[in-house]
Amino acid sequence: MARKTLRFTACAIMLAISLMVPLFAAGAQETTTLGEVVVGSKIDTEGALLGNMMVLLLEDASFAVVDKTQTGTTPIVRSAIIAGEIDIYPEYTGNAYYFFSGETEAAIWKDFQAGYEKAAELDLKANDIVWLAPAPANNTWAISVRQDLAKAQSLATLEDLADYINSGGTFKLAASEEFVSSEAALPSFEAGYGFSLDDDQLLVFAGGNTTLTEQAAASGQEGVNAAMAYGTDGQLAALGLKVLTDTKNIQPVYAPAPIVRRELAEEYPQIATILEPVFATLDLETLQTLNSRIAVQGRSPRDVAREYLEEKGFL
Repeated sequence: MARKTLRFTACAIMLAISLMVPLFAAGAQETTTLGEVVVGSKIDTEGALLGNMMVLLLEDASFAVVDKTQTGTTPIVRSAIIAGEIDIYPEYTGNAYYFFSGETEAAIWKDFQAGYEKAAELDLKANDIVWLAPAPANNTWAISVRQDLAKAQSLATLEDLADYINSGGTFKLAASEEFVSSEAALPSFEAGYGFSLDDDQLLVFAGGNTTLTEQAAASGQEGVNAAMAYGTDGQLAALGLKVLTDTKNIQPVYAPAPIVRRELAEEYPQIATILEPVFATLDLETLQTLNSRIAVQGRSPRDVAREYLEEKGFL
C-alpha cells in the first residue's frame, strides 16, 4: 500500500507540473515583448553611438527591436523615417533649418530651445514626426585650439580668440575648403567676432574630414595650432584640443534628439520616458569622451553604449 501511495503522489505531482508549465509559458509570452520598433541612425560615429543606446534601451524595455543603425547619410535616414521604413533615429535640431529652409528666420536656429521647439513644430505638422527632448550638447561647426595654447593664452571663447589674433598672436588654422569658403562657416565667424585670417594662417584640406584637420593641429603640422571641428568630435579629447565657445551663437545649434513617428510615439508614450532621461545626461564632454572610445580606441559602438548605460544605471 505504501508503494502505491508513493507512486500515486509522484504521478500527481508530475501531472500538476505539466499543467502549470504551459500557463507559465503563456504568461511569459504575454509580458516579454511590446510592439516592433525599427531603429535607424546616421552612418557616422555619433550616430552609431546614439542609435545603439536607443536599441539597448528599447530592448531592455521589452520592445521587439529591429536594429538598422548606421542606416546611411542624413538624406537617406531622413527619407527612411518619412517613408515609414524606420520608426526612430537620432537627429540634430540644426538640420531642421535645412529641412524647412525658408520657413523661419535663421536666428531661431541659433537658440537651443527655440530651435528645438521650431523643429518639433514643423516636423510634426509636415511629417507626423515627434521630436523628443534633446541632449544638452551642440555638435555644430566649431574652431578648436591646442590645449597648451588655450591654457597659455586663457582661450575659452571665440571672443578670446579674436582678441588673441587681433593682438598679433601666432595662429594657423587647419580646415576644409568648405569651412573656409562657405559663408555659413569661417566667414561668419570672422564677421561675427571681428577677426580675419590671411592665406598664411590657413592650411586647407580638400575634404571635410575633421580627423585630418584635428590631427594637423595636434601634431603642429606646418605650424598649425588650431582646427576646424565639430562640437562633439570623439578625437578632440584624445588629441588634446579644446573647442572654443561660440558665445554669439553664430552657428545654428545642432542638439541631438530622438525623433519618432507620431503613430508609434502615441501608441507607446513610454518611449519618451525611456529615452529622454538618458539624452539629458549627454552633454558636450560626455559625447566627446564616448565618441573617442569608438573613433580613437576602436571599440564597437554597441559596447561603448552598453558600458555607459550600465555605468549610469539605465540598464
